[in-house]
Amino acid sequence: MLPFWIALQFLSSLPVSLPGMPAPRDVGRSLLFYPLVGLLFGLLLWLASHLLQGTPAALQAALLLTLWVLLSGALHLDGLADSADAWLGGFGDRERTLHIMKDPRSGPIAVVTLVLVLLLKFCALWVLVEQGVGAQLLLAPLLGRAAMLALFLCTPYVRPGGLGQALAEHLPRRAAGWVLLGCVLFSLLLGGWSVVLAMLVFAWLRQLMCRRLGGTTGDTAGALLELLELAVLLGLALGL
Repeated sequence: MLPFWIALQFLSSLPVSLPGMPAPRDVGRSLLFYPLVGLLFGLLLWLASHLLQGTPAALQAALLLTLWVLLSGALHLDGLADSADAWLGGFGDRERTLHIMKDPRSGPIAVVTLVLVLLLKFCALWVLVEQGVGAQLLLAPLLGRAAMLALFLCTPYVRPGGLGQALAEHLPRRAAGWVLLGCVLFSLLLGGWSVVLAMLVFAWLRQLMCRRLGGTTGDTAGALLELLELAVLLGLALGL
């Protein structure tokens, strides 16, 4: 179960303590458990929605979104902000884009992107709460983290060294394929066409990464997760 705890420590703000520095093999295998961490997030959100029944829809949506951000420690929002700055400031140049992504400061485009993404998530949650949200809350966190597994499975990692390279090099590829198949089948039962929308968004964002960078980085993987979660929520809110 060590790979699961590695995934949970990396993807969440939950108090997880590892016995020591994990081996690269265990780090790579932790990717297989990313969808499970997403499912755990979804279950916690579902439980919270039950506990918040009776509260005004807008307040409930705001509290659910706050819990969602707290669970992830805003890790992927940071990746989205860095990617937004780099994509605009990079002017189509690969090395300039990669350089800007390493800058810890956030520019105006990063702030605007974060505000818009969180605003759209809040509004979509508001609609779902008014419709009587239920097991659908499992879908976006699950698919977002499954997308990270899919990204590392089929996309080169462009920064040498670090955690991302260990993830990519030591990922059990056949097992990853079976995990992704299970995620898709389970998600189709819950979300219908929203799953298809998520796949289209994944393919489009991956194409953008490959065209600009030749692959992915940790920041663009985080941006992918956030935008894919948003796409799933919007799809559900629109009744897809």
